[in-house]
Amino acid sequence: MATMTIRNIDDQLKARLRVQAAQHNRSMEDEARDILRAALSREPTRPTSLAAAIRARLEPLGGIDLELPERESVRPPTVFDT
Repeated sequence: MATMTIRNIDDQLKARLRVQAAQHNRSMEDEARDILRAALSREPTRPTSLAAAIRARLEPLGGIDLELPERESVRPPTVFDT
């Protein structure tokens, strides 16, 4: 088993880890191990396209209905006589 040292942990984060570990009746090391295990056991879900990623970010905000102008008929092409 490998040993890992994590340096420069913010004091607030360390305090939160200590409190959470105490709530679960574990050492801080066991709590950190469990948090890492839980976080890394899930496969990241990524949208299949940029449009899907944007939609996933904005959908919870709701939407708006846009009034679209009527389309005009296609004009005949311009003919240049020489």
